[in-house]
Amino acid sequence: MAQLGRPRSFDRAQAIDDAMLLFWKYGYDATSLSRLKEAIGGGITAPSFYAAFGSKQGLFKEVVERYMETHGRVNDPLFDENLTPKEAIATSLKRSARMQCDDHLPKGCMVALGTIGAYADDPSVPLPLRQARARTRKGILARVTQGIERGELPETTDASALASVFEGFLLGISPMARDGVQLSVIELAIDQLMGLWKVQSACLERE
Repeated sequence: MAQLGRPRSFDRAQAIDDAMLLFWKYGYDATSLSRLKEAIGGGITAPSFYAAFGSKQGLFKEVVERYMETHGRVNDPLFDENLTPKEAIATSLKRSARMQCDDHLPKGCMVALGTIGAYADDPSVPLPLRQARARTRKGILARVTQGIERGELPETTDASALASVFEGFLLGISPMARDGVQLSVIELAIDQLMGLWKVQSACLERE
């Protein structure tokens, strides 16, 4: 009779959550295997880690999936057709800012910061976060394009350029949050940023 292996001595879902906080706070490269093993289940062995996740990269992929299913859903308004294009972008930006400044979470956005410095060692590591950023980029562009199609923005609006402005601000929230910029300041900045939509609309009315 074959001998059964020892059961894992940790909750796998909780382990992914614990690892997510580490990758989020320190980034991929700075989150060492020893740090991960120490945090998971109160401390696990290397064989247990590899049996559960295969590799650090494998765990990171699962972490990104969990992040996008939870905290990453702050960008869901981009895909909510009950919101106007402008409301969708503004709501997404403000929800993201609140999450990134939450004192109960690591500051900033893991999608924006999680793989800084990881490109040189293994180009495949940043792929899950590149895919997550691409989804958000596509959502912002779709809402700007929709604004043009609905007549909220002039037909001459460069959709890609305006969408890049909003995406650039979204990515820029992370260093501001980590540097301690107050949420109220970031929210006021978002209001100022969304004024671009108003300016574009005013140009349309003058035409």
